[in-house]
Amino acid sequence: MPAVTEPKLIAGNANLPLAKSIARRMSMHRGMSVNLVDARVERFNDQEIFVEVFENVRGEDMYVIQPTSNPANDNLMELLIMTDALRRSSASRITAVIPYFGYARQDRRAKARTPISAKLVANLIETAGIDRVLTLDLHAAQIQGFFDIPVDNLYASPVFALDIEHNFRGQMDDLMVISPDVGGVARARELAKRINAPLAIVDKRREKAGEIAGMTVIGDVKGRKCIIVDDICDTAGTLCKAAETLMEAGATEVHSYITHGVLSGPAVERVQNSVMKSLVITDSIEPSETVKAAKNIRIVPTAPMFAQAILNIWGGMSVSSLFETDTLVPIYEGLYQRS
Repeated sequence: MPAVTEPKLIAGNANLPLAKSIARRMSMHRGMSVNLVDARVERFNDQEIFVEVFENVRGEDMYVIQPTSNPANDNLMELLIMTDALRRSSASRITAVIPYFGYARQDRRAKARTPISAKLVANLIETAGIDRVLTLDLHAAQIQGFFDIPVDNLYASPVFALDIEHNFRGQMDDLMVISPDVGGVARARELAKRINAPLAIVDKRREKAGEIAGMTVIGDVKGRKCIIVDDICDTAGTLCKAAETLMEAGATEVHSYITHGVLSGPAVERVQNSVMKSLVITDSIEPSETVKAAKNIRIVPTAPMFAQAILNIWGGMSVSSLFETDTLVPIYEGLYQRS
């Protein structure tokens, strides 16, 4: 049965360029103009958040585009307050499109007397009245189980595979995929299978958060072009150290493909001064001017994938079909050519 309501997009201040790109993509897919719902998300003088929606949303299928990136608390509150405004305005369904899910690294109790903040955030999102969540590369897949509402977790690896095939054409036999820690092996293996490349691991010992004690390469990387795969790059300390370790072990080049470029503190400077030839991130978090200006950082767009996922959810179609290369190639047509 055809959908009666139209999908309507609304965005907070966390990543407006991505929200506008998704709207443009949807306009292209649907052959009609799709714009963000006219609203204002502002702060009072005491920094309390205020939301006002200027369009009628009664009975509409709403998609709130808001990554909970830095400043995480402000962006999370914006999401919750926008949701409350929509729910009280009788929107029929509210989907939170959260390209980067903040607090996801606090997904279990690693020590005594510590919180599971990811579960608390999930509770807040549900209580606010969100009906479903669409996100990208959750730090830990089990976070989906923290929710009692449907969660669609998209993956960046199929897009990264297209990017690698496009940029390393004719050199695919030299590639080796690297997991920067033992915990990320499943993610790295997924990409390695897609591009038919071998897999190695950099084993790290971390004394405390943000500080790495030592690294060892598990696997033979001699004469290989190495591709490090991970979901989050924060201060880039681990990444730059892993790149050095790989070069010392005989790798010819090191490239990194990271889904979420948090890139806080000295990260950009570290990446620019490192032995890494390139760092590829997605636009799930709005890149700063410093990131855009960096010569060896490249940004892959996620708008085509999110726009298609939103259209699939709206039309009651499969979202997991977006993990297949045959589905993604036409969506990213014009950006990547396959040999």
